[in-house]
Amino acid sequence: MNTQYAAVAHWQHGFDEAGLQKWAVDVRRQLPAPHVSLGLVFMSPRFFRHAAPVLEIMRVHAQIPVLAGCSGTGLIVGDQEIEENAGLTLGLYSLPGAELKALHFTQRQVEEANGPAYWRVETGVEPEKTNGWLAFIDPFHLDAESWLRGWNEAYAPLPILGGLASGNFEEQTTQVYLNGDVFEEGGVAISVGGDVKLASVISQGCTPIGETWTLTGVDRNLIHKIANRRAYDVLADTFNALSSEEQRKTRGNLFIGLVTDEYRENFHRGDFLIRNLLGAEPSSGVIAVGAFPRAGQTIQFQRRDAQAATEDMTELLTRAKNRLAGATIYGGCLCCCNGRGKNLFGQPSHDAKLVQKQLGPIGLAGFFCNGEFGPVGDKSFLHGYTASLALFVKKS
Repeated sequence: MNTQYAAVAHWQHGFDEAGLQKWAVDVRRQLPAPHVSLGLVFMSPRFFRHAAPVLEIMRVHAQIPVLAGCSGTGLIVGDQEIEENAGLTLGLYSLPGAELKALHFTQRQVEEANGPAYWRVETGVEPEKTNGWLAFIDPFHLDAESWLRGWNEAYAPLPILGGLASGNFEEQTTQVYLNGDVFEEGGVAISVGGDVKLASVISQGCTPIGETWTLTGVDRNLIHKIANRRAYDVLADTFNALSSEEQRKTRGNLFIGLVTDEYRENFHRGDFLIRNLLGAEPSSGVIAVGAFPRAGQTIQFQRRDAQAATEDMTELLTRAKNRLAGATIYGGCLCCCNGRGKNLFGQPSHDAKLVQKQLGPIGLAGFFCNGEFGPVGDKSFLHGYTASLALFVKKS
């Protein structure tokens, strides 16, 4: 698939130096624009020992000035999701007027970070010099939650998009790539500045159930009171008010949505940070959640399944299409949770096809993640079961 500003392609064979050289040249020829600004490369674990020469072949023969990416057990290219024996995928993007800066960072830096100035000095990028970040991180050797907290301090409300690399789970090995370098720990981040911004679609795969409520009694991750009632009773009433069919769908698929921006008059899809319901105790009336909510925060219970995920992504993509009407979309990067794909939807290429149907044709490259980054409100978060779409858009 190619468009005016992007070319994406999939290599399904093994390591073949001559073949890869010819393939990289062919991918470059698919790009009508005179210059490549950015290359994104994602490789399945069978390429681990060949990753360095593959990167060098891509850089030289596809003429890529900034090349970044990571390993992925499944890959995304165009409107296809390749979940088995995935090979590698390459996306080339021409981003007119973009100012790109890429770097590798480590767990040591995450531990050293001591305020917003730290990351601005380490990256050499001030908030006014960037429009957002694309990041790929090794989940086994870097605390992504702590990194995100620091990056938010330095750059929020600018979006942070991307995901946690996937690879060899038994050996807890992944790779992240920057230009010609292969790293088995840390992360890579690309600042997108100048005349190009990052627009996001963060589909957490849920549909709201019941009404919105205000938390009135909270202790760390334990919710004692909702609207001055026992939290368990509100949860039980919400479930019991559903039809028998909705109850069947919801059983085992129940989550909580936390509003991150309380200044909105009404709350809709995309306004909630979805987190796990870890447990509920009828005797004490307490429910435990996978987050640290605060008293006064607005919540709504949520259901996650294939139907809910399709509804959620369709609506959010439609909103993005309307929001970006008339804007030039140069291409995109789609990071999907390993728990989506055929496992969730029962059919291949669900998310990639939806993106192309709503926004396409666009050059789209990506991978299946161990966790996804994306903004909800004015901050970016680490998500699960999410499709995180980063769009390279001409800044108006």
